[in-house]
Amino acid sequence: MAPSARPARIGFLLAQLGAHSGARFADRTRQIGLTPTQAGVLRVLARQPGMNQRDLAGRLGAVQSRVVVLIDGLEAAGLVTRERSTTDRRNYALQLTDAGRATLGRLRSIAEDHEADITDGLTDDQRDTLAELLTQLCVRAGLDVDVHAGIAHSERKEHRGSAMG
Repeated sequence: MAPSARPARIGFLLAQLGAHSGARFADRTRQIGLTPTQAGVLRVLARQPGMNQRDLAGRLGAVQSRVVVLIDGLEAAGLVTRERSTTDRRNYALQLTDAGRATLGRLRSIAEDHEADITDGLTDDQRDTLAELLTQLCVRAGLDVDVHAGIAHSERKEHRGSAMG
């Protein structure tokens, strides 16, 4: 009887690349004074201006009290404003400031450079195929392709780290 073939280890390889990619992206965002979570929030708010904190918490999978702290930090940095909602005075609409939009532009450049680095050595067709396959796997798993599934965990970890340092 022939020995069984070694499994492809796709899950392991995806986890390895994900950890590597996440650490490299965090290094890049740190250079402009942001955490990956803050970068993600700016991206969500750019795509859905006027979102309130409760909806943002739901989108991120984070508790509302943590989102308040996160928005407080972005507001103190001049990147986000809270404006009283015109439809519900109990809520505040979150908006990017001009500085927030400029920072988002820097983040786009960082993300493009990051993607080019992690896919270095692939052809354009291979990159397109990889993106299609990964998107398909994310959708089948019920993951939001625009918000990192670990963002709530990462935000808690980043907050503990900043409180200590």
